[in-house]
Amino acid sequence: MGPVILTILDGWGYSEKIKGNAIKLAKTPAMDFLWKNFPHTLLSASGEDVGLPKKQMGNSEVGHTTIGAGRIINQDLVRIEKSIQNHDFFTNNNIHNICKKTQEEGSKLHIIGLCSDGGVHSHINHLNALIDIVKKYNHTICLHVITDGRDTEPKLAKKFIEEINQKIKKYSNIKICSISGRYYSMDRDCRWSRTEKAYKILTEDIINKDKTDKNTNIINCINIIQEYYEKDISDEFIPPTKINIGKISDNDGVIFFNFRPDRIRQLLHSLAKKNFKGFETKNFKNLKLLTFTNYDSSIKIPVVFPSQKNNYFLGQIVSNNGLKQLRLAETEKYAHVTYFFNGGIEEPFPGEDRELIPSPKVATYDLSPEMSAKQITERILNAIDTNIYQLIVVNYANPDMIGHTGNLNATIEAINIVDECIQQVFTKIQGLPEATFIITADHGNADYMLDKNNNPCKSHSTNLVPFMMINNKITSKLNNLKPSGCLADIAPTILDILNLPIPYEMNGQSLIVNSTKITKTKNIPSQINSIA
Repeated sequence: MGPVILTILDGWGYSEKIKGNAIKLAKTPAMDFLWKNFPHTLLSASGEDVGLPKKQMGNSEVGHTTIGAGRIINQDLVRIEKSIQNHDFFTNNNIHNICKKTQEEGSKLHIIGLCSDGGVHSHINHLNALIDIVKKYNHTICLHVITDGRDTEPKLAKKFIEEINQKIKKYSNIKICSISGRYYSMDRDCRWSRTEKAYKILTEDIINKDKTDKNTNIINCINIIQEYYEKDISDEFIPPTKINIGKISDNDGVIFFNFRPDRIRQLLHSLAKKNFKGFETKNFKNLKLLTFTNYDSSIKIPVVFPSQKNNYFLGQIVSNNGLKQLRLAETEKYAHVTYFFNGGIEEPFPGEDRELIPSPKVATYDLSPEMSAKQITERILNAIDTNIYQLIVVNYANPDMIGHTGNLNATIEAINIVDECIQQVFTKIQGLPEATFIITADHGNADYMLDKNNNPCKSHSTNLVPFMMINNKITSKLNNLKPSGCLADIAPTILDILNLPIPYEMNGQSLIVNSTKITKTKNIPSQINSIA
């Protein structure tokens, strides 16, 4: 049976509320028709059901990992918080080693990361815990603050900066040396001009003298942020700004405390790669690097929290059974349908093809609500025509990426476009009785775009997400879906449809009522390798 076309509508949550809900406000005849006429259910995509703290919003990395894993895995946010709570964090050898080495050499220690409580890429609690360690050393500690405004309200940076200031005010050797909006420091689409601006603030000591306090000769960080606010520049877009002397130099140490790798990788590469080609960089000698998690397996640097080993993800099972699969997404979500979906594996499994469609080169995606959805749809239709794939995994980035801009009208337009694409795929499978078209999402976003004060909301929602299963040859087995579930149930459902063994390690359950795959296989063939 096949192919199974797993279509992930990134950021498409479910809510009956209309106000601020781009999905309800859009014209979605295709999705409405499919919801009415084919088996469907709602899935949890946040909190403990995806391995996050209770009530924590889901995100694309966690969502795709959970879908691919077919089980609930404690995510890095939870791992780190537990480590802090049980005090293992404070005895971490890699953190103490970099502190000791930089102190012995009389060099500086730099700490770089996203400073907010969003919990998607980082958490300010982790920075506070890190400060509790480094404050015991007497060398210069330089904090380089990346401001959020995307996974939080748009203008909260002053609150987080003030929290940091209160934390470090007793320690003359710890200072905030730069601030930069995540638009610059956390680009993941090879917009090298953005990353370069962030890099220069880290590696140069150029301070605007007009902004400095005459008594302290430093810039007041809070005042600078307020000036940006008055120019209608929110946290996400704060230009890289030097606050205090403290550039990265030879022999220095650098700690990156983001736990999610995809948006901090480019900045790391600019410091770590000798043959970096994004822009001109300095060749630092004896630069010591440490990251909270494994950002890139090709770069051999110490890690505070090494990757967990998890076996038997969906793609691995499909590959091991000799079936071909395709992963398809545009640049913004390519890592999610490949690296994250495969449990942190960079290389494709045997029989796994990948297609990357470039995202449009615009300043913000509300300027191009269609993104690359139409090109992706063309590739889906072509892939179906080849008749060689048993599993096609595709991501439509529009609901999430346009939703993150806070532009409701542009997000409505994006939803309209995605619905048109869904109609094309549905039309295509009409003549394929063995095909199964699954439509779901990794988390909410476009469904909640106005907060309780009617201000634009750019962050994800904790709403449930849809799951629809369209098959033109529906049997009694496929006629009904369970009334509820979570993202971990998707992989077992797909294996059920493909009549493949569901590994014992998957704690998700098939969503198909009266599934024959209740008993799970423990004896997976030995050629399946462990996932690091």
